[in-house]
Amino acid sequence: MHTPTYPTQAVVLAGGQGSRLRPYTDDRPKPMVEIPGTGTPIIGHQLAWLAAEGVTDAVVSCGHLAEVLQEWLAGADLPLRVTTVVEPEPLGRGGGLKYAAARLPRPDLPWYATNGDIWTRFSLREMAAFHAERDATATLALARPRIPWGAVETDAFGHITDFIEAPPSPFLINAGVYVFSAAFTDLLPERGDHERTTFPGLARERRLAGFPLPQGAYWRAIDTAKDLTEAAKELAGR
Repeated sequence: MHTPTYPTQAVVLAGGQGSRLRPYTDDRPKPMVEIPGTGTPIIGHQLAWLAAEGVTDAVVSCGHLAEVLQEWLAGADLPLRVTTVVEPEPLGRGGGLKYAAARLPRPDLPWYATNGDIWTRFSLREMAAFHAERDATATLALARPRIPWGAVETDAFGHITDFIEAPPSPFLINAGVYVFSAAFTDLLPERGDHERTTFPGLARERRLAGFPLPQGAYWRAIDTAKDLTEAAKELAGR
C-alpha cells in the first residue's frame, strides 16, 4: 500500500466584488473583510488553514480592489509562499481558475482550490485521500447548511405539529473547496464558468466526486454582514 501524497499547492479565488457585504467591501475586496474579534481578514484564516494542512505554495487570484489584497499579503507574516495574479480582463470563474492554475509551481501534481469567502476547518488531507481512492479528476467538498428560516412541520390533516429553528438543509451544496488532479487544468475553459461546462461533463463520466464535510466540521460562507456577526458569535462559543 503506497502512502498517499497530499497536494502541497492551492489556488484561492479572491476576486469577488462582495456587493452584498457593503459597506465592508467599499474599500476592500471580500476576502479582506475581517472576522470580528480576530483582527484577521478571511484570507488570513484561509492561508493559515491551508498551511496547517501541508500546503507550501498558494496562488491568490485577485480582482476587485486587487491592490488592497496585494498590499496586505506583502506586509503579512504568512505561513506559506504566496503568488498573486490579476486577470487581464474578467475571464469568468472557470477561466479565472485556469489563469491562476498556470502559476502553480508543480503543474503535474494535484492541487486544492478554495473560494475566497469561505471560512472553514476540516481535514483537507482526508479529502485528498477520498479524491485519490475514487480516482476522481475533481472532488468538491459538500456542506449541509442551516436554512436561515424556522421550519414548520404539519401532519397529513394540516395541523402544525412542530416548529424547528434553523433546520439543516435536506440538500448538500458545493462548499467552495476542491481537490483537482493535474489533468483537470486542461479541461477548464479559457473563459466562462466551469460549473456549467467542465463539472457537468465530468459528472456524466463519473469522474467528479463529492466529499461530505465531516460531522461537526466548521463551515460558513461569508456573504452578508449577518454572516460576519454569526461567525464572530460562533467563534466566541467555540
